[in-house]
Amino acid sequence: MDEPALKEALPRERVVEADGARIGMLHNAGPRQGREARLAARFPDCAAVVYGHTHRPQVERFQHLWILNPGSPTERRGAAVHSMLVLTVRDGRLTPELVTLA
Repeated sequence: MDEPALKEALPRERVVEADGARIGMLHNAGPRQGREARLAARFPDCAAVVYGHTHRPQVERFQHLWILNPGSPTERRGAAVHSMLVLTVRDGRLTPELVTLA
């Protein structure tokens, strides 16, 4: 949905560190089948991966990794609710909270 110039300027994926936790980020995590295993293999040194694209919220542990999709606060696109994610990081420990919106 972004303009081509912005897409060109942004990385396709990124890893950030927050208070001792590495968090992988990407927009499109690919097909539903096998998604969690692919993300765990792609981000082996991360505590979480945050992805988007589907607009369907996901807060799930898979192996060593939190798999997180905030959904969308504006466009449900098939999701049951509008949602967003609050991710608290303290001393390397992650606490995700899915927030549903009216």
